[in-house]
Amino acid sequence: MPHPPILPITRLSEVIDHYDAIISDVWGVLHNGVVATPGAQDALAAARKAGRPVSLLTNSPRLPNLVAEQLRDLGVIQPCYDAIISSGGVTRLMLTEEGDRPIFHLGPARDAGVFDGLAVRPVALEQAEVIVCTGLFDDETEQAEDYRQTLEFALTRRMRLYCANPDLIVERGDRLIPCAGAIADIYERMGGEVIWVGKPKPLVYEHARAELAKAMGREPERKRILCIGDAFRTDIAGANAEGHDVIMTLAGIHGHQIGLEGQDYNLAALRELSVQTQTRPTMCMVSLVW
Repeated sequence: MPHPPILPITRLSEVIDHYDAIISDVWGVLHNGVVATPGAQDALAAARKAGRPVSLLTNSPRLPNLVAEQLRDLGVIQPCYDAIISSGGVTRLMLTEEGDRPIFHLGPARDAGVFDGLAVRPVALEQAEVIVCTGLFDDETEQAEDYRQTLEFALTRRMRLYCANPDLIVERGDRLIPCAGAIADIYERMGGEVIWVGKPKPLVYEHARAELAKAMGREPERKRILCIGDAFRTDIAGANAEGHDVIMTLAGIHGHQIGLEGQDYNLAALRELSVQTQTRPTMCMVSLVW
């Protein structure tokens, strides 16, 4: 069966009439970790003005209020969303079920807010029963492989690992930085139990659709929800699995693989990546604009 074509578009306004609501990625769409993406927040704000509510769905391990704060710090100040659903926020909900279990936080101190007010007790690895991975301790200098010894110890104890950010890598300016998903991927390949909290898994999409339903006053049809994101493994795969059309923004983590330069890119290379990943964006555009 031939792989369906990917439709290149230049503006969100070209297709918005086909949809009632939007689920948008954050990192890779609204910003690159350093600066806001020109035009992106204006596009989502215009969509909302046209009556299409927007749920931001991010694999960030931070809580939604901290994601909102980060967006403001990066210059995303337009009223461009109705709700934020983060992997950190959903992980926090799941950790309430763990009671006062001792957990090892594998990740930077800036993510520790996910545990505030919970009964779980962060302890040293040797005393823990569960690992909550929000990232690398220092993603500027470390790689996921640096944690293999830690994971081998966890495996001997059959420790469950919550991955609060399933991304393998993320943009930070013009660099690609390893994320919690890269550690969780190693652990799962070793035979460890991983609970993936975030895209492309269904649970976070359920939360995103619930927020859209609140804004609309009714349940939106899945084919009338448009997703937007930049990553095949998470954004595109998740939208495909959930029955949503999806726009892929190309000025994200795959830009170097498709020869992106300004507004030019290799569409054939994009299609080949789509075939290789067995996922398909419905449409593509360089960056989100109205």
